[in-house]
Amino acid sequence: MDPSHYSHLAPTLLVEFDGPVRIIIMNRPDDLNSFDDALHTGMRRIWDLLIDDTEARAVVLTGAGRAFSAGGYLPNFIRNHSDPVARRADIREAERLARAMISCELPVVAAINGPAVGLGCSLAVMTDFVVMAEDTFISDPHVSIGLVAGDGGAVTWPSMMSLLKAKEYILLGDRIPAAEAERLGLCNRVVPRADVLAEATSIAHRFAALPVQALRDTKRALNMHLLDAANSVLSFALAAEYESFGTDDIKAQVEAFLAKAEQKAKAEKKDAS
Repeated sequence: MDPSHYSHLAPTLLVEFDGPVRIIIMNRPDDLNSFDDALHTGMRRIWDLLIDDTEARAVVLTGAGRAFSAGGYLPNFIRNHSDPVARRADIREAERLARAMISCELPVVAAINGPAVGLGCSLAVMTDFVVMAEDTFISDPHVSIGLVAGDGGAVTWPSMMSLLKAKEYILLGDRIPAAEAERLGLCNRVVPRADVLAEATSIAHRFAALPVQALRDTKRALNMHLLDAANSVLSFALAAEYESFGTDDIKAQVEAFLAKAEQKAKAEKKDAS
């Protein structure tokens, strides 16, 4: 497959070729790979492109710079509070993304090179193998900022750890350090930060060397557990997340963000004068 198959996703989403392995790089390092519209749409579309890539056998997902992904993009968060049409579009896109990723037949390895927060954390945990830097963390802070965890850990985490532990980390939004994530079952390997991508790519090549039909259909069988969870939980959770964007709690968050931005702008103007 020609690399141009993926070129229209650049520069927000980059795809590198390593033999039969495709390395997907979320490429918004200045914004900690938070999900603006372009990254969200690109990430939803990439899974169909991968299936059409007949030479691809496995995938690595990582982030450029010092973060895997910070999750939601602040301007979109503010927009979704005030614009119900944009909010509805984002919620529908979130469901499409989750279903597309869970349904992808290729094995996917997450290389968590830095913090994976919110949607970034959700994507990492929906992969098939997770490698984390020993000095980083994952977290799902939806509830702590006033949102229902619609496309977050509420769908996947109860299948991966005890329900009590899932409730602890989803409801409180606490950070889960790499060692604890491995202990809970949200991570497979913890390695030094400098080794994350190499380790993830090595695992991806092991997947790529396996018999194709046996690997892909076994993954599909295993992911039916996640699809069952998505079918049971996702529609309600996302509808509730849509509703929570209109609450007074989110209004207070938006006002605080805007006030902070205004103070920063005034300080920068003062320093420049």
